[in-house]
Amino acid sequence: MPTSPARKSRTARTAGSEAPPNETPRVVLVTGVARYFGARLAAILQADPTIDRIIGVDMVPPAPALAAGLGRTEFVRADIRNPIIAKVIASAAVDTVVHMNVIATPLDAGGRTAMKEINVIGTMQLLAACQKAPTVRHLVVKSTTAVYGSSPRDPALFTEDLEPRALPRAGFARDAVEVEGYVRGFGRRRPDVTLTVLRFTNFIGPLVDTPLTRYFSLPVVPTVLGFDPRLQFCHETDGLEVLRRATLEEHPGTFNVGGDGVLLLSQAIRRAGRLSLPVLTPAVTVVGQVLRRAGLVDFSPEQMRFLLHGRAVDYGQLHNVFGYQPAYTTVEAYDDFVSARIAPVIPPAVVERVERAARRLPGMSSDIDTGSAQDLDADLPMPVPAGG
Repeated sequence: MPTSPARKSRTARTAGSEAPPNETPRVVLVTGVARYFGARLAAILQADPTIDRIIGVDMVPPAPALAAGLGRTEFVRADIRNPIIAKVIASAAVDTVVHMNVIATPLDAGGRTAMKEINVIGTMQLLAACQKAPTVRHLVVKSTTAVYGSSPRDPALFTEDLEPRALPRAGFARDAVEVEGYVRGFGRRRPDVTLTVLRFTNFIGPLVDTPLTRYFSLPVVPTVLGFDPRLQFCHETDGLEVLRRATLEEHPGTFNVGGDGVLLLSQAIRRAGRLSLPVLTPAVTVVGQVLRRAGLVDFSPEQMRFLLHGRAVDYGQLHNVFGYQPAYTTVEAYDDFVSARIAPVIPPAVVERVERAARRLPGMSSDIDTGSAQDLDADLPMPVPAGG
């Protein structure tokens, strides 16, 4: 039975304790290099002359578009579910491991069973290999804020040490909870290894492809009738910069990562010039199944629940320990995605005229701007200050 992700959010060396002196990694191994973020991170690290070797591991080679940027990265075709990963780490004397191979969607893995095996069994094998390797001194794990779950009883902002109000029971979120549990166990067995767990909000940007970017790309966006969840986004360039810093520097602990502020789902749909289609709650599962079978959006049940209640987290630890302020707020990250990827079904000028007309209707407050995320952020305590 997996424990709560917040129950022991402090790893071998907790954030807030005195960090060890930074040592430049000499040999870095990155898992999941056949996917976008793994390949992009390897491409960034291979350009750093202070690193001697970059080893990229995955079950299949990266696509040509991703492989073109890998430069001197040494690709090793291996399945992390197989103990052979221990030989790769030992033979190369790897000192830093960046675990990017936690998959969010069943279609990318070949089904839910394969996805769970890669996420959970693969992580167990990787950690066992790291435990046996005396050269390993730094482990970075890409996780997700989905470990907090999503429920109507959630706090305004989740900090890293808060318990989820409803522990995820299935899917990617449950896998992430189990992965973090195994990472904490590894930290107890290898207290000499610096552990950094990064819980990212939903990635978005001009190039990244996720279920949420596909969802907002639909000409008609299904929503749950009566619900307008809060959303937070992490721009892909900010996510990669935090991963780079976590690899090259030593910041032990667990960190929420994303852009400041929130955006309501209704606002996001309007900003994209999309049409919303409210669906009754009992029909949500059916709509999700239709979208998955049509190959449009691979929305799992827990992602559908996210569209009911949303989630918001605090980034104070990231600001204080990493000393990093993301370049994009949630609204700016989303707008960058929209401008690069989406042709509006309804021109923004038309949306603005309709909203102005709506505000003039009897009973509508003239001082409410339904299309302004900045105004929302001023009314709600969502923008996270640097101090958390």
